[in-house]
Amino acid sequence: MKKQQVDHILRAAGRITGEKQFVIIGSQSLHGKFPDIADDIVRSVEVDLIAKRNLDRTEWLNAIGQDSPFHESFGYYADPVDETSATLPSGWKGRLINLAPGDTGGVRGLCLDPHDLAIAKYVAGREKDMVFNRELVVRGIVAKERLIDLLEKTAIEDQVRDRVRACIARDIDASRVARDSGMESDDD
Repeated sequence: MKKQQVDHILRAAGRITGEKQFVIIGSQSLHGKFPDIADDIVRSVEVDLIAKRNLDRTEWLNAIGQDSPFHESFGYYADPVDETSATLPSGWKGRLINLAPGDTGGVRGLCLDPHDLAIAKYVAGREKDMVFNRELVVRGIVAKERLIDLLEKTAIEDQVRDRVRACIARDIDASRVARDSGMESDDD
């Protein structure tokens, strides 16, 4: 999904709810720090949104949600979520990143920091989340030390923390091996 499509969803969300600020918590939150990020990493067709001031209005976003006329017309949609939809490290709200200005009709998007996003996806542990996080590591968007620091600030069970720590190590090691093998083949 391109940033212009995120802008379109924010514009529509603002019209429906009267809200001027939404928190973006899914993969599309990468547009906060990287507004021109390649489509292949943010390929999902939904934008996970929380109405920042009036949480109860988040449900109103079903009007532009999955299988709505909006979704059928444009091929993408808003996914109304809440703060419990993702397990995030302590202090995540203080690290939100403003979505770069665009054609949002005055509606602001506040995006997760990429490291907070990665922790949430590691905790969720779905295959698509693991693939996404490997891409974050390979592209140098997240750093091991920061991930480990935030993992320690995440309220999860010890066995989940151990699993996530192992996944982070695996992704960092795989990225290092790929980078090193790429350097060796360049020298040939």
